[in-house]
Amino acid sequence: MHDLPLISTLAAAFTAAWVLGLITQKLQLSPIVGYLLAGVVIGPHTPGFVGDVHLAQQLAEVGVILLMFGVGLHFHLRDLLAVRHVAIPGAVAQSLVATLLALAVAAAFGWPLKSGLVLGMAMSVASTVVLMRVLMDNHMLDSVHGHVAVGWLIVEDIFTVIVLVLIPTLGADASAAAAGSPANPLLLTLAVALLKLAALVVLVLWGGAKIIPWVMVQVTRLRSRELFTLTVLVMAIAIAAGSAYLFGASMALGAFLAGMVVGQSSISKQAAADALPLRDAFAVLFFTSVGMLFDPMFIVHQPLLTFACLGVVMIGKPLAALLIVAVIGYPARTALTVAVGLAQVGEFSFILADLARKHSLLGQDGHNVLVACALISITLNPLLFRSLSHYEAALKRHPLLWRLLNRRADRRGQQINLHVHDALAHAHDPLAVILGFGPVGQTVDALLRQQGLETVVVDLNMDTIQNLTRQGRKAIYGDAYNIEVLAQTLPRATHLVITLPHADNRGPLIASAKLVNPTLKVFVRARYIADKAELLQVGADNACYEEAEAAVALAKLVLEDRGADTATIRHETTRIRQQYDSSAPA
Repeated sequence: MHDLPLISTLAAAFTAAWVLGLITQKLQLSPIVGYLLAGVVIGPHTPGFVGDVHLAQQLAEVGVILLMFGVGLHFHLRDLLAVRHVAIPGAVAQSLVATLLALAVAAAFGWPLKSGLVLGMAMSVASTVVLMRVLMDNHMLDSVHGHVAVGWLIVEDIFTVIVLVLIPTLGADASAAAAGSPANPLLLTLAVALLKLAALVVLVLWGGAKIIPWVMVQVTRLRSRELFTLTVLVMAIAIAAGSAYLFGASMALGAFLAGMVVGQSSISKQAAADALPLRDAFAVLFFTSVGMLFDPMFIVHQPLLTFACLGVVMIGKPLAALLIVAVIGYPARTALTVAVGLAQVGEFSFILADLARKHSLLGQDGHNVLVACALISITLNPLLFRSLSHYEAALKRHPLLWRLLNRRADRRGQQINLHVHDALAHAHDPLAVILGFGPVGQTVDALLRQQGLETVVVDLNMDTIQNLTRQGRKAIYGDAYNIEVLAQTLPRATHLVITLPHADNRGPLIASAKLVNPTLKVFVRARYIADKAELLQVGADNACYEEAEAAVALAKLVLEDRGADTATIRHETTRIRQQYDSSAPA
């Protein structure tokens, strides 16, 4: 039989990752846990088949490149700007606290200063994949709390990119000292590295922005799927490799910048679609290779170090985030969402640790403790997130602590709402109350105002409410599902329009609003037609179901493409709506 270590390692890695990924997914855990365990199973520290660690690490480099390329593709500055007031200072402060805590733990176990710093920076970064998964599973991705948590992780991703620049600099200094050669002053080395980084950024973001999109558009015109996919790979891998060889930067950083450039082009969505399968496949190999280097007996031999670092990840980071969000002036619910969401470490922690290990800044113990923390924290994180309402209820049982956590948020809310309360007290015209001011809320608001109806917007995004207030609009900051927030508006309101997509606490709000004002018309945005019975029962007058409207929109597109006339299209779309309406349980 031919000796094919690459094929055998790939087969073992993919098979083990597939089996354990299915098991962890079935257990409603992150598949990342399964991929890491797959690496442990085929690694040198467990009996049975042993994959080629060196080959797996080379393949993992491709996984890192494609992961960071994907982050760059989906990086949108507007997402960060929307929650910049809490995400930027919060993520920076929380990363600093986590780094200092990990540094203290490392110092207590006799680690060098630089190793402790790298471990702390790696532990301060949470997994975007895990956070997005738990937010979606708990229907919180579209909520203000979810937006803050995602914005927070965007800042952490940027922090990761900055650290990727610093690690080779710190490593070069450490290598020179170990070799007995005179080391350049750290500031000088750092200055040179930053100059190289600036040159790389200018070349890729400015020069590449003029060339790369043009090249990709030209390839698109050839109508060859294979060539387009190959072009995406060339942009990701060639720029990443060039960044490393020409500028001394990490390949992960070059891939991130390449993704940013491609993401600005008109064909970015197709590039993302083509890169996704490859990224996922090589990401599996990346996590598997990380697991292959993990010695499970490390937890037995170093239990104190493991639990101390786990305490930093699952206690220190969440508590720091909870207090920081509360001090900035956001409600306890947002603080809890961010805190629990950050109680884990993930893919970019491993990217940092892997680069640090190559530059002799992190030893085998550092790698082992990071993988151990990741396995435990990522396994527990979905379970912790499902108990979010229990944590909130537990805090409410301690009124002093609850008031303390919400003190600044309540004060900010009162200051923001002071003007609108005065305006509502002296106004006598009928009102339309709009809950939520996303794209749907903005459209409804504009249409109602065009019809001469005065509107009041209720939203939990402080920046949105402050902007509306500066425009002289009536806007209330607060939880739209809290009937007390709406108390001053409901007696004079003719319409209550709920544009928020999530259904949590929607029923009690509608029932309470109808008790306050029985003549109030309540219109609701709902995701599923199956919600109709519940909505009618609590008093909603009518609802728009996303499920039905998507079917109508697609049918209309197909009919238009087939050349159907306006009357036919109108008849068919009306028929589809009636069909869905009659089939819904009432």
